[in-house]
Amino acid sequence: MKYIPEPFKIKMVEPIRMTTEAERREKIAACDWNGFGLAAEDVYIDLLTDSGTGAMSDSQWAAMLTGDESYSGGRSYYHLVENAREIFGYEWIQPVHQGRAAEKVLFPVLVERRGQVVISNTFFDTTRAHVGLAGGRPVDCVCPEGLDSGLDAPFKGDMDVDRLEDLITEFGAGEVAGIVMTITNNSVGGQPVSMANMKATSEIAARHGIPVVIDAARFAENAYFIKEREEGYADKSTREITREFFSYADIFTMSAKKDAIANMGGLLGVREEGEHVPDVKSLVIAGEGYVTYGGLSGRDLAALAVGLVEGLDEDYLRYRLGQVAYLAAQLDERGIPFQRPAGGHAVFVDAGRLLPHIPWYRYPGHALAVELYIEAGIRSCDIGSYLMDRDPATGEQQRAPLEFTRLAIPRRTYTQSHLDVIAEALGEIADRAEQVKGYEITWEPKVLRHFTSKLRPVD
Repeated sequence: MKYIPEPFKIKMVEPIRMTTEAERREKIAACDWNGFGLAAEDVYIDLLTDSGTGAMSDSQWAAMLTGDESYSGGRSYYHLVENAREIFGYEWIQPVHQGRAAEKVLFPVLVERRGQVVISNTFFDTTRAHVGLAGGRPVDCVCPEGLDSGLDAPFKGDMDVDRLEDLITEFGAGEVAGIVMTITNNSVGGQPVSMANMKATSEIAARHGIPVVIDAARFAENAYFIKEREEGYADKSTREITREFFSYADIFTMSAKKDAIANMGGLLGVREEGEHVPDVKSLVIAGEGYVTYGGLSGRDLAALAVGLVEGLDEDYLRYRLGQVAYLAAQLDERGIPFQRPAGGHAVFVDAGRLLPHIPWYRYPGHALAVELYIEAGIRSCDIGSYLMDRDPATGEQQRAPLEFTRLAIPRRTYTQSHLDVIAEALGEIADRAEQVKGYEITWEPKVLRHFTSKLRPVD
């Protein structure tokens, strides 16, 4: 079967508006060529992110009506904690308003001295920023396969464990505040991490006394990839795989707006409640709210508790990953390069290869995203050098290893017909690729610049 059919039926629809090319050119120019500045009503298919943009189920909506809005100790909190403990096997579960909030309260506790290093298979933007804001130095350490978009390998999100050992030796174990495993590895194409690699990373960390943190935004997709691709796991459930994977870490942070299919929410978990928890609790109370609501309403906690369970459903995950694979196959037929094989939540078009005339410092990933909006009203984003903030020490522009345009697919939201429109639009752009212009930044903030920067096209 070429397309994995949806394991659900549609109960409610939201109209989306069609625009003309002239209107779209005007709209994107008015927001200084930054797609984050577009009004959502001016977007036809929104692939900017899969974070909080999915469709919740009838069970989630029903749970929201029973949400307990008590300030302290509401039953929605205890329901969420019960489900999360059962899934992850961690003693302490802290809700927060989204994933970056978990990072905000964790890294100031982990990074004890300015200049300490935090190593990851690859940091995503907010994690990298919060390590830096806490005074740490983020260092990426992805396996070599992850940096070759044309290579078809099963676990391109893995940590480079040999280099990890070398980095710990180079910096000294006492100067490494933590090791972060991002699942799936978003910045290299939503690529999964194998169980064997997680276990090997954990063993290295334990030997040096370094805590391991899982960035768990897409934990369910990663578990299903392990079930499909790793020897010895075909007969294990995604719940069993998740429980084992998380046993190799000490802490996890999570945006629940991805694999928990909630519109808002996040989690922070500690496997054994110990030294870090009191300090984290203090930061939660100061910045998020009391620990039993963590910046969320009772109805959000209730929807999240249900979504954690639904996100591990294997019929849903088969469809979810199949939908992304279908879009990738459509691009493949048109000769459009992307990070192979297709990841879990998105197709990452290799804009550096599609637009070789645009140098990295003119941001080909961003250029393709702008062109895709003008062509068909499809919003996407750069995962490349434009995403990278300047080096905090030198102020120089940092270069990403790959120049991607990410097509992030919201969960349970778009149909096969929408995916066909996306593929056709990219095919049209590929036919006139040499006409696409690069961009330069005219204004940028110091941190997370891609959200609010202003740009202009250049020849």
